Amino acid sequence: MPIADARKLADEAGVDLVKIAPNAKPPVCRIVDYGKFKYEQLRKEKEARKKQKNVEIKEIRLSPNIDTNDLNTKVNAAKKFLEKGNRVKITLRFRGREMAHMGASVHILTDFAKALEDVAVIDKQPKVEGRSMTMFLTEKK
Repeated sequence: MPIADARKLADEAGVDLVKIAPNAKPPVCRIVDYGKFKYEQLRKEKEARKKQKNVEIKEIRLSPNIDTNDLNTKVNAAKKFLEKGNRVKITLRFRGREMAHMGASVHILTDFAKALEDVAVIDKQPKVEGRSMTMFLTEKK
């Protein structure tokens, strides 16, 4: 329909001519009350935000000389975080001379991931960042 005819119809109805899809070929327009149209759009956006789940990142810090029982305690804490739907960031912090043996400590993070493989999957592989090594875990779908 030509633009002039559409505007004429909108004026006769006492409402506005609103472009719904301006990038389409040809552009798509609708004859609606613009204020009501904007209100409906805002309500749809608000509903979409309500249904969105906000995922938190919980951090668990480890050290290279951690004992097996301490590691098991941290694994249980991570399991609780994952069951609640949060992502878990495992940080292995190095201090002083521990920096020289970073490569030998990767097994701690892999053991951590293996202990949680029934409930979690590795989101980001272990990566060295400054004085720490980090890895992210997320809940299995």
